[in-house]
This record gives sequence, structure tokens and C-alpha cells, in this order.
Amino acid sequence: MSADQLADAGSEHPPNGGHVIRIGDVARAAGVSTATVSRALRGLPHVAPATRQRVHTAAAELDYRPNLPAARLAAGTTNTIAVAVPDPATWFNATMVGALGRETASAGYDLLLSGVASVDERRRFIELNGVRSGRSDAVVLIDVPLDESDADAFLAQGGCAVSVGFRTRALSSVTVDNVAVGCAATEILLHHGHRSIGLLSLDSGYVPSHRAEGYARAHAEAGLTLNPALTATTSSNWAEARRAAHVLLSSSERPSAIFAMCDEQAFGAMLAARDLGLRIPENVSLVGVDDHDQSRLVGLTTVRQHVAEQGIAAAELVLRMLGSDSAAPQHIQLQTELIVRESVGPLRIH
Repeated sequence: MSADQLADAGSEHPPNGGHVIRIGDVARAAGVSTATVSRALRGLPHVAPATRQRVHTAAAELDYRPNLPAARLAAGTTNTIAVAVPDPATWFNATMVGALGRETASAGYDLLLSGVASVDERRRFIELNGVRSGRSDAVVLIDVPLDESDADAFLAQGGCAVSVGFRTRALSSVTVDNVAVGCAATEILLHHGHRSIGLLSLDSGYVPSHRAEGYARAHAEAGLTLNPALTATTSSNWAEARRAAHVLLSSSERPSAIFAMCDEQAFGAMLAARDLGLRIPENVSLVGVDDHDQSRLVGLTTVRQHVAEQGIAAAELVLRMLGSDSAAPQHIQLQTELIVRESVGPLRIH
């Protein structure tokens, strides 16, 4: 049975015992083929806007309701994109997925979101969303890295994938220069005279390692040696970052400034400073990363990485791949910018 036939089968709902409305009725009313009706109602590309509107108008007037899941099954597609993130609750991931979802929805695709926080969960996500699973047509991995061999194996089976936040040879990707991010955040503190700069690092991975590299590079270029005692590793959760920053700011080697790898960590550091009676920036300067919605309200200096734009770019990549036979990966690197606010000030000798 064809996709159109299955879609038709689900539309048999004669109001008050009247005529069964089929896809052919909509096609005749709109003056197009049944294939065009099917594409228009499923939100697929390559349908002129005026034609799409005409089809939707005809379908509404006739009260036609296709069985879209059955049509997708018959067509061998799911019109679903599976998305993996380490933690769906964080501002960064929610903003990214929101932008991604708006773009893919306009093309007729649903998102299937999974929290993938461990190697075992990553492996299960890939197995569940492989090309033979019938669960999704493509995957988007947001800060859930695959190594080269796993990426090669997934693509060899016919999988379609886009990575965000990390880059491999095989997968199309959307990234920012995280080494440059770490450099920019550290350099503004060095520029203001700070030489004892604490680091609130994220858990190990592609992004934290590159931002730490930028932090180290900025120190080296200033002729400074890193002090391991000034680094604390924590999650992006502000409460956990508050505890980690409390330790840094309570130590005998208290830093005069802190670079937090994300704004939510920086919020935690602000609270830790307040707990200890320290003022920002008079007693401690602070830089974050992301440009969280709340950063402007608290005057946080931050490296903006245009989170929503990354989600849009990822959506455009995956939709382009789904509509093309080209297997060549495409890599997009978006720009970042330093946003200077009130949380950075000159070093003060007390």
C-alpha cells in the first residue's frame, strides 16, 4: 500500500454518515496531484507556498484528516529527528533545542529528545536511532560526542547525523572556536591586571578541554605559569558551582578573578562571593560564557556564543542532508563575541 493510500485509509470519517473524504477529493478541490497533497500536508519541502496554502484550505473545507503516521510508515520515513543532550534542563540545551525544534517543525519534522549523560546512554541512543530502527530519520548530538570509529560505523549503516559543540571528520557539525572563547575570557581579566585567575571548569569533554586550553594559552602568552590549585571542576548547575567557587574563594590562595566556563556557573560564583562578603568586581572579577538571558540583569561579563543560532544552523544542516544524496560532511563554525558588563574591574591591592 502506498503512503497516499495509507493516508487515505485514515481519513474515513464521514460526518453524519456522509461521503468518505479521500485524498483524491482534496487533490481535485485544490487542482493538484495526490502526491502534492501528501507532501503539502506532511510539511515536506518542494511545494510552492501558494500551492501548500491551497491544499490546506481544501483539506480544511472538506474536513480531511490523513493518517500521517501510517503514511510515514509506508514511505519508509518517520519525519522525526532524534536529539541527544547531556541534560535537557539546562538553559543552554533548552535554548538550543528550542531553536532547532522551531526550524525542523516548519519543515514537518518532530523532535524526539533524550538526555544522554553517560557512555552507556550514548551507545543506547545510537542503537535506538540507527537507520534500521524505524524510530527517526536523523540524529542531532548536542555536546554528546562520538569518537571517529563510532561515527564511521553509524554512517556506514546509512545513518544521518549532525554534531553540535564538537567536530569529527565524518559528521557534519556546528561549532564555535572554544579555544578562542577561553582565551578571550582570560585575556580581559589579564588586561585588568589580574594574575591570579581561578577557573571553574566543566566536567571533562571536548568543550571544557578546549576552553581550558584557551585559558592556559592566555596565561602562557602573558608569561604566567598556571596554578592547579586555582582550578575547580563542577557541573553547569549553579548550586554545585556555588559550592566549588566557595572553596576557591575561601582558600589561602584566593584568586582575584574567576573564569567560569558557562554563565550558570558564574551565577553560582556570584552567590559564593556574596556568602563570603566579597563584592564583584571590587574584590573578585568574574567572566562567564554563553550570554544567558539573565546575564544582562546581573551585569555579567560573558563570551556570547549565539546559542539559538547554533540550533538554527544545526537544523538547516540536518534538513539539507535529509533532502540530499550527498554524503560529504559540512562544517559550520559560528563567531563568538565578548560582552563587557560590570562584573570585571581592575585589580585592587588591599
